[in-house]
Amino acid sequence: MEWSNYSMYADFVLLGLFSNTRFPWLLFAFIVLVFVISVASNTMMIILIHLDSRLHTPMYFLLSQLSIMDILYISTIVPKMLVDQMVDQRAISFAGCTAQHFLYLTLAGAEFFLLGLMSYDRYVAICHPLRYPVLMNRKVCLLIVVAAWLGGSIDGFLLTPVTMQFPFCASREINHFFCEVPALLKLSCVDTSAYETAMYVCCIMMLLIPFSVISASYTRILITVYRMKEAEGRQKAVATCSSHMVVVSLFYGAAMYTYVLPHSYHTPEQDKAVSAFYTILTPLLNPLIYSLRNKDVTGALQKALGRCSSSGR
Repeated sequence: MEWSNYSMYADFVLLGLFSNTRFPWLLFAFIVLVFVISVASNTMMIILIHLDSRLHTPMYFLLSQLSIMDILYISTIVPKMLVDQMVDQRAISFAGCTAQHFLYLTLAGAEFFLLGLMSYDRYVAICHPLRYPVLMNRKVCLLIVVAAWLGGSIDGFLLTPVTMQFPFCASREINHFFCEVPALLKLSCVDTSAYETAMYVCCIMMLLIPFSVISASYTRILITVYRMKEAEGRQKAVATCSSHMVVVSLFYGAAMYTYVLPHSYHTPEQDKAVSAFYTILTPLLNPLIYSLRNKDVTGALQKALGRCSSSGR
């Protein structure tokens, strides 16, 4: 009981990213720049998809949802970290840590499932192009988005209460820049091995289900592309899928390193570096990968900029 009360009311201390760097303010400026560009580019993607009628397709609807997740995802972690560095304080309340933990798990889980289900959209577009409007109608698109958010929410609701109910009676210093599960469990003064094993199985399932969908979809896509006779059709199919595969590889690879690879194979500093990659850099890379490699998006952007310049005159 005493442990529980102590855990409830005592603040945690986030050691952050800047503590062991030689040039903390240079890193601070870089993260500010990444955050601003990430939020701006994802917002731009959402606006372009909403305004341009050529982008009113299932693929771009799902991309707009990915951009919404990325904005919320990076905003859950980075603003708190930057403000702490500016005012030189590292404390986060138990309630704040719980909220951050829940939002992080929910948004990361939702993005996992959405990226997995987006491969089905690419499968239908390439393998069944004539039936695409029927198989990827508005109802199916909404079901995909709801399933992604529901899967992420279940992950957050299952893991957050269990993680935060452990008595944290050891050091209150979290050797991380946000309240991530592995870093929190190191502070517990009871044996968490059973829970870590259950969480490991849960993470494997969360990766395995979307990865199975992705693998099945892209196996059929590769077979279809191989059978295509027109070189132009092959190039278009490969270009359409390669952007998705790059994003999936970056996000899934970093998550597998953190949650699937045994802790003995990586250090806290490596954990922070990998976490920084998929929580800070990935939301920036997603819109850049999809926009720079996509003629429809670049065309919509040029059209929008042309409208702005003509209205300015």
